[in-house]
Amino acid sequence: MSVYKRLEELKISLPPVATPAAAYVPYAQTGNLVFLSGHISKKDGQVWAGQLGKNIQTEEGKAAARAVAIDLMGTLHAAVGDLNKIKRIVKVMSLVNSTPDFTEQHLVTNGCSELLGQVFGEAGAHARSAFGVAQLPLGACVEIELIAELA
Repeated sequence: MSVYKRLEELKISLPPVATPAAAYVPYAQTGNLVFLSGHISKKDGQVWAGQLGKNIQTEEGKAAARAVAIDLMGTLHAAVGDLNKIKRIVKVMSLVNSTPDFTEQHLVTNGCSELLGQVFGEAGAHARSAFGVAQLPLGACVEIELIAELA
């Protein structure tokens, strides 16, 4: 099944690529690998700010990570022109703005990983890291970067 058909079934429309907020590009390709810069969590077009373990709970963080996955797919579409060209999502790295005692970064990051699996099927299974950090740009609760392989 087409990646776009899955997105349609999930009622997901891909956003345009966000303008970088600093001195970087949203993606870079070398060979058959595409590296996406970190994307911060957004809700209703605004930064989804907060800290896990303080004013955001795991389930809301998971929803924020899912929202980041949608933005990542929008950027990936812009980078390659057709998401059906993706052979595999290779790696996801997630940074979770969290208190020192919060230990569910892996569960927050599942919001991204589960959606990539739904959209890309087996090709969405990826290696992953999830870190807790003291702060993220603009106070975002989650930032995620991605590496994909083209067919």
